[in-house]
Amino acid sequence: MKAKIVLIHFPFTDLSDSKLRPALVHHESNYDVNVAFISSKIPAPLQDSDFLVSMDHPSFLSTGLKVTSVIKFDKIATISKDLIEGEIGEITQDLAD
Repeated sequence: MKAKIVLIHFPFTDLSDSKLRPALVHHESNYDVNVAFISSKIPAPLQDSDFLVSMDHPSFLSTGLKVTSVIKFDKIATISKDLIEGEIGEITQDLAD
């Protein structure tokens, strides 16, 4: 399994604005992507829906992230592929295990 990490204009939950941030592509169709928000603000404690991506992991460099981050599987959006600014990395199988 390899899942892309992209930079995307991720909407705020109230749709008032958006912010360019990394996101994990969960599913991709012809025109849209289903993405999960990635944040460098690590909550304490982590939620059951959070996935920690640690800088200490040997495959961290493949993510393209700059610091330890959390994938927020409770912050998911379906967005047009046109909003993707670029691919920065990937989550490999060994990192997901």
